[in-house]
Amino acid sequence: MFDYRSNSLQPRRLMVIKKICNQISQYYHFLKGEAMNNIIVLATNNKNKVREFKELLKDSPIEIKCLQDYGPLPEAVEDGETFDDNAYKKAFHYARVLGVPCLADDSGLVVDALDGRPGVYSARYAGENVTDQENCDKLLEELKGKDKRSAHFMCVLSLATPGGPALTWEGRCDGEITEERRGESGFGYDPVFFYPEFGKTFAEVPMDQKSEVSHRGRAMADFAAEIDKVMVWLKQRMNEIKPEKPDHNEFENNDWSQERMV
Repeated sequence: MFDYRSNSLQPRRLMVIKKICNQISQYYHFLKGEAMNNIIVLATNNKNKVREFKELLKDSPIEIKCLQDYGPLPEAVEDGETFDDNAYKKAFHYARVLGVPCLADDSGLVVDALDGRPGVYSARYAGENVTDQENCDKLLEELKGKDKRSAHFMCVLSLATPGGPALTWEGRCDGEITEERRGESGFGYDPVFFYPEFGKTFAEVPMDQKSEVSHRGRAMADFAAEIDKVMVWLKQRMNEIKPEKPDHNEFENNDWSQERMV
């Protein structure tokens, strides 16, 4: 055991050892970069979302992984007031933790008669750690007796690098809320979301049919259509550090978390 920084070593020998160490370090980072080039981590543990994302991106060159592939990780805090805010918070959090690009979505149901609720609280509308059925039941109860039942699903996707730069995509799907749950497929609010063009709820159609028109499917389709540009952008921006986030009150009026493909 010795310290190669010791002054007792001859200068020439010291230079050789330093050169070897530098070469090993460069080679390691080269291999790591090559291995990570086509990996994007989906920032979710939701098996339904992972299945839907993988189906939509099955023909792309990207290797899709999810949080479960990396074991226990510190959870992201989703306390934003908009879908865009939460999607970016989640994507950047896990990109920073894992050191690879992460793709996160924040999505929810927006009901006109309820002034936009449940919105960003869609997953926990009936409370923390509740089931999809409990969320649906609360929604149906609040709409009982109301004639206006128009609603739309909204999804914002955010792809963030470990340094902070991000791209976003949006998807929207319009429909109506039924008076009772219908269908056994899907998840979330699918059993109560009626899509007029199908004449059925999302829970009454196969997953692949739903994905073609769903809010998440549309956002993912836009993402997949730009995948070549996305990969170029990632190579250019992976090592860039994003400036600090501006004051939250200005968040919706700036492009801090958003960039558009050109």
